[in-house]
Amino acid sequence: MDRGDGVALSRRRRARNAAFWGACGLALLLVIAPVVSIFWEIVASAVPHWHWSVLTTDQSGNGGGLRNAVEGTLVIMVGVLVLAGTIGVGGGLYLAEFSPGRRAQLLRGASEVLAGVPSIVLGYVGYSILVVEFHWGFSLAAALIVLTVLVIPYIVKTTEVAVRSVPTSYREGAEALGMPDGYVLRRLVLQPALPGVVTGLIVAVAIAMGETAPLLYTAGWSTRAPTLALTHSPVGYLTYAVWTFYNEPYQSAHVLAHEAALLLVVMLLVLIVAARLVVTATQRHAATARPSARRRRRSTTDEPG
Repeated sequence: MDRGDGVALSRRRRARNAAFWGACGLALLLVIAPVVSIFWEIVASAVPHWHWSVLTTDQSGNGGGLRNAVEGTLVIMVGVLVLAGTIGVGGGLYLAEFSPGRRAQLLRGASEVLAGVPSIVLGYVGYSILVVEFHWGFSLAAALIVLTVLVIPYIVKTTEVAVRSVPTSYREGAEALGMPDGYVLRRLVLQPALPGVVTGLIVAVAIAMGETAPLLYTAGWSTRAPTLALTHSPVGYLTYAVWTFYNEPYQSAHVLAHEAALLLVVMLLVLIVAARLVVTATQRHAATARPSARRRRRSTTDEPG
């Protein structure tokens, strides 16, 4: 190859490299632009009419505040995080570490089918069974059960993928050292997999926070603060305010809808930041604890027989 051919080849490579990075930038722009547009529209619609009393007063008629909806949304988020997080993380660990091949395939298939069921169908089933058949009425328990069923597949999948991504050498080394299975699972498997697990929990809570149809069938609506009673206790929530008040022919109702949308976005951002801080703190603690554990093992092996 002469010098001219080498220069031409180098130019073609640089051109392909520039085209590739340009395509990546365009793809990133296509992802970011809708998010920025939605966020800007919400902020521009809500901030000019914002009043802090929306956080301290309950909804009344076509006006008032959104304290009952904010408190109800927080209660639903915590309930889903506890129920779905416990079941989903446990299910993901079981599929990744303990389930035999054929049974695991069956459970994964069932989870994927469940993830494909429309949320409004789950809400209708929850209404027919929990609200009507069990005589629970519109209630917190019915809402939490339906939302838990809705988001469990996402937590199971992300947990399984995160646990399977932990190198097998960690488990083999722990087995060679005779470490207890519980310690290995807790410190050597879950610690590295924690970012993926937390990501699944964030996605699950965000989905639950943004759902409307299942809650219309199960939680109903209440203009009062949640009582924490499990049955016969309608609950207010922010997505109801967005969906209902925006269609009302009153300016005060439109203002409440915009403020509810802004509060939902802010709560989601706070959730993401809090989860990232938890992961960072946990990983920092694990990084500082591992050297001391290695020193203890080294001092144990160095002791004279």
